[in-house]
Amino acid sequence: MFRVMLVVFAGVPTWGFAQEWVTLTDDAEIIASVADRRVTFDALTFQYFGADGRTQYVTERSSDGLWEARGGQYCSNWPPAEQWVCYDFAMMGDRVRFTSGTGSVSEGVF
Repeated sequence: MFRVMLVVFAGVPTWGFAQEWVTLTDDAEIIASVADRRVTFDALTFQYFGADGRTQYVTERSSDGLWEARGGQYCSNWPPAEQWVCYDFAMMGDRVRFTSGTGSVSEGVF
């Protein structure tokens, strides 16, 4: 009986293990992860990432910007600003985390 249970549980190695954040550092992986998807940050705030590089952040009001992956980071620009700001990008299941260069973290759910 013990051998049967061992074989059954050996076939499912992820049961009971917690997921961990995985930082993506490949531009193509970052793009594939967010293109044409929406991330919800809270009940009133979400962001849509178009495959064409446009993004829309919606909370009390809507802001339109641009996004891309470069140098292994997620980067965004919010006109009229000319500066692009880049973030480390990590995923855990259907959750996503953006970490700025100063350590500020924003987390959401696809």
